Amino acid sequence: MSKQRAIWTTLAALFLSLSLAGMACAQDNGGGPPPGGQGGPGGPPGGAPGDNGGGGGRRRFDPQQMMQYRMNQVKEDLGASDDEWTALQPKVQKVMEAQMEVMRGRMRGRRGGGGFNGPPGGDQASQSAVDKAMADLQASVNSNAAADDLKNKLQALRDARAQAMADMTKAQADLKSLLTQRQEAQLVLDGVLE
Repeated sequence: MSKQRAIWTTLAALFLSLSLAGMACAQDNGGGPPPGGQGGPGGPPGGAPGDNGGGGGRRRFDPQQMMQYRMNQVKEDLGASDDEWTALQPKVQKVMEAQMEVMRGRMRGRRGGGGFNGPPGGDQASQSAVDKAMADLQASVNSNAAADDLKNKLQALRDARAQAMADMTKAQADLKSLLTQRQEAQLVLDGVLE
């Protein structure tokens, strides 16, 4: 299996685990996590801030809560002390954010949503380079732009994806430099490293 295929397999597994956890959080209150946002001790977040879970309505997926849940799981899996985690946490978070950036352009699908940064037409200053390139390409496709325009937008998207992949690889290398062999092995199992 090529290195790139292994990376995509890992990212797909991460995306699937995040999606499944998000779907579990979105279930009606009956049988779902209790109000207050936690699905039991160590469980995934149950909803967005301010969502009291009442009324049997659907809960919204909150990426920040999901990231915090994943970070807590990684800390527990590593068996890291608070002092170790102080050094590791920012690097683990940087890797996870880079992984999400790599996934943005691959998982967006045909609905034209704003990727992980929110709905289209949101604050463009907060859009990632991949999100912006995807939106630009979608706008060109929607407007039946000329072939040269499409070619340029495609190249911009491919460049943004390549940069996101390079950033992820660098973030993973930075993280690996702090890990014991056991910790590195655990993070491979957790899908943080390949």
